[in-house]
Amino acid sequence: MRRFVLFLSSNAGLGYAPFASGTVGTLAGIPAFWLMAPLPPALYALTWTALLFLSFWAAGAAGKIYGVADDGRIVIDELVGYLATVAFLPFSWSAAIFGFLLFRFFDISKIPPASWFDRKMKNGFGVVLDDVVAGVYGALALRIGLYVINTFFRG
Repeated sequence: MRRFVLFLSSNAGLGYAPFASGTVGTLAGIPAFWLMAPLPPALYALTWTALLFLSFWAAGAAGKIYGVADDGRIVIDELVGYLATVAFLPFSWSAAIFGFLLFRFFDISKIPPASWFDRKMKNGFGVVLDDVVAGVYGALALRIGLYVINTFFRG
């Protein structure tokens, strides 16, 4: 079970990158976005919710194994946050990359209430929820950015 927890929580090992493990771990979101984008909205939401609860468990269990609630090798939260950023959009490389950059910006900047979850909830829930908040901010910024690009630069 220990190996399974560490495999899941590290996004199949991406969390073990020697530098910028959160950024490297977020890369798992791009193929996940590609796979989930064609799903009907209700199935996307159900799948994302299942991943959310799986990430609560995996992040919490991995934190106990490492002895640090938000160890850098735990990056399943980045996957869930990124998938919130690109939720319900059709897959395109521009949405995938722009969403990746926006999610990383909001995840690193920890704009409230993300910073509250990061500081106050030292468990699997806090580890994941700050990334969900970053994902929501990323989703809003991505949609505004795509609207501006499509309206003013392709119209």
